[in-house]
Amino acid sequence: MSTISTVCCRRASRSLAAQITPSSSAWTQTRGYAAPKKSAPAKKITSPGFKGKRPDGGERTPMKREKKLSAFQPMPAGQLMQPIFEGNRVDQLQQLQTFHPEVLTDAMEGQALKFPHNDKDPFRIFGLPRKMLVEFRLLSTPCSVIRGVTIDVVNKVDAANNLPSSETRLVFTGTPGCGKSFLLLQALQYCLSSDWLVFYIPRAINLVNSTTTYAYDMRTQTYLQPVFAFQTLQRFLTVNEAKLTSLFSQQEVELERRPALPVGTPLIDLINVGIRDQTLAPSVLSALLEELGRQKTHPVLLAIDDFQALYCKSTYRDPHFSAIKSYHLSMPRLLLEYASGQKSFARGAVLGALSTSDTTFKVPLELREALNIPSDRPAGPYIKRSAELLEYTKGLQRLVVPDNLSIDEAASVFDVWMKDKAVPSTANDELFLAKYSEASGNARNFVWKGLLSSLCP
Repeated sequence: MSTISTVCCRRASRSLAAQITPSSSAWTQTRGYAAPKKSAPAKKITSPGFKGKRPDGGERTPMKREKKLSAFQPMPAGQLMQPIFEGNRVDQLQQLQTFHPEVLTDAMEGQALKFPHNDKDPFRIFGLPRKMLVEFRLLSTPCSVIRGVTIDVVNKVDAANNLPSSETRLVFTGTPGCGKSFLLLQALQYCLSSDWLVFYIPRAINLVNSTTTYAYDMRTQTYLQPVFAFQTLQRFLTVNEAKLTSLFSQQEVELERRPALPVGTPLIDLINVGIRDQTLAPSVLSALLEELGRQKTHPVLLAIDDFQALYCKSTYRDPHFSAIKSYHLSMPRLLLEYASGQKSFARGAVLGALSTSDTTFKVPLELREALNIPSDRPAGPYIKRSAELLEYTKGLQRLVVPDNLSIDEAASVFDVWMKDKAVPSTANDELFLAKYSEASGNARNFVWKGLLSSLCP
């Protein structure tokens, strides 16, 4: 009985084991993890200036971006309905006589003359002082009024035609706005029309205000200014190219890192050496001035505006952050050597004009005493003077520009701006005398604070 029950128990356990197997899902335990959430694909942001997909699946065409300078674009002709925009304003100033040496006589004193218009005008190539540049942009035709002092300067320039430049070194002085820069430009234009070679530095402040690159030169122990020398060579060649074709070097010109230029080299080729290699521009400019000083075919004029800046403290700094003297910079030093007579042209003159617009570069004490200008600050025997600057001021001659315009000169200035319709009022004697009295006869104030102020509300 026990045997039968045992067998039955074994059969029951086998059948139960057969039903319960490891592969049975009822007894298999699995660990479930949540599926990671699929993030939506990032939307590609395309710039209008690059290719991308359009919403419909096509290719997006690139869009060109154009700079819009609406402030400098001319107005449509249909909006120019006021009489001030009439075209005859240009023709009225075009009727003026052209500035020419044969015209500059005593009879032309107080008359307005227009400057010649061509692609090689010195004021277009060399540039202009800022105030004068704005005036020429406002006028339809650049012009100036011949004053009594203009005739005096022309006579001095004619006398210097056959003399060394060391004997004619003039500095124009006067009150602010009396017309020194205009007088310098008139002398420059006269010399250019009289077969002179001309150098013009309209903003000498840029030579000392740390606006151009500089590098120390061990050979000369000065700080070279290759960019300014390069620009000076370019501008001089553009203005004087026709006269330079007949000039050749009279001595061998030695340059660094290249063979020396032999005697008889055209001066145009010498200039091109400095234009092609900017690092050689300071050496080439110095050699060019020496060659121009030897030749006697053409007289040479060196005209410098902001003349006092050459004697002021520069804002350049050495590696120790100490201020660099102006005469330790290559360009001011070169100009000072000709202004002081240490170097000279065989024929020619040096003209300079003082400027008081920039109070950072005032006329130094050494230059004031050399030109006999009253000092604007306390001065006495115990004030230290620079021995180097005193050497560079020797022999300078002062030419005083009248502080006020004469009635005839002011009337010509008034007539020029009225012909160009700069003043909206009707021209009459009362208006002229009112503006002349407001400016106290000062040339700059007569134009800027008298005539042009009428355009402002």
